[in-house]
Amino acid sequence: MRAYALKLQLKARNSVNSQIMIFVTGATGLLGSHVLVELLKRGKTIRAFKRKTSNLNPLKSVFAHYFGEQADVEFNKIEWVEGDILDIQSLEDGIAGCSIVYHCAALVSFKKRDFKNLMKINKEGTANVVNVSLNHNVTQFCHVSSTAAIGRSVSKAIYDESDKWVNSGDNSNYAISKFSAENEVWRGKEEGLNVVIINPCVILGVGDWNESSLSLFKIIKKGLKFYTPGTNAFVDARDVAYVFCELSERKIENERFLVISENLPFKLLFEKIAAAFEVKPPSIQVKKWMTGIAWRIEGVLVFLFGKKQNITKDTAKSSMMTTKYSNEKIKAAIGHEFIPIDESVKHAVDYFKSIRY
Repeated sequence: MRAYALKLQLKARNSVNSQIMIFVTGATGLLGSHVLVELLKRGKTIRAFKRKTSNLNPLKSVFAHYFGEQADVEFNKIEWVEGDILDIQSLEDGIAGCSIVYHCAALVSFKKRDFKNLMKINKEGTANVVNVSLNHNVTQFCHVSSTAAIGRSVSKAIYDESDKWVNSGDNSNYAISKFSAENEVWRGKEEGLNVVIINPCVILGVGDWNESSLSLFKIIKKGLKFYTPGTNAFVDARDVAYVFCELSERKIENERFLVISENLPFKLLFEKIAAAFEVKPPSIQVKKWMTGIAWRIEGVLVFLFGKKQNITKDTAKSSMMTTKYSNEKIKAAIGHEFIPIDESVKHAVDYFKSIRY
């Protein structure tokens, strides 16, 4: 009798879930694709936002990885809407009828010349999504920020959510844009929007290794001789997507949470990736003066030949720093245990091997 009652409860809950439309921006990116997977596993009804020029093949590959033979079935459950977060009308069309918004879209760049674009997409774009969500009485607004938007304090060894933003020449343009985007979300809260913000660190996972943080796997696979002495925080994309959806599911609102698995030296992470690919690990430590030369040389090559810039002044600086973050608040809030980075690396490398990158 209890089993039958439970079945009825689950059926009722699934029926309610199917009636709640969730709008996802940045759906084709590393995190956005994992958010789609997590939402589908939870039986949610999704409307996903993509640009007209978006390539869906990497996303379909991710779906094949997680759903196997059911990949096409799951993919076709998604309602796709073309648009841009800088195009108000397309946002109006996308968000109309949706109760929950997951805002994952953002530009990640540490190039000095991209500052205007960063502010345009990350700050203004977020403001647009917030405003349209308010117009359509969205009940939950879930926003992806970054550890870059967390304040810095020389007196603390490990940063947490209590650290307030401090204007400083050490803040990257990307950090400024993400902090500005957060302010737009908090402004939305003051205007009546229920919000939750997550601040993930460097995300590892399966996807297109030409994009975002996944390019690290490609660089190490092809042979990387150098490493920097810095430390940063890393997290699995599956963890970030789970935490994001769980906060929404539990209706934990008007808070922000750092989402990190482990704080690791870059050298150790590089060694883990190299070992998984069965290639030689980086063995030469980069000195501070060497990074200064490297980013300047790359800047000249970009200017002269249009070469893709991997090293910038900001990335060179951060690669030398020891930056650690706490995940105690999110663990206390939802009791989540994060995937070890060893497992994240193996998972990603196995994927890249399977698709023969």
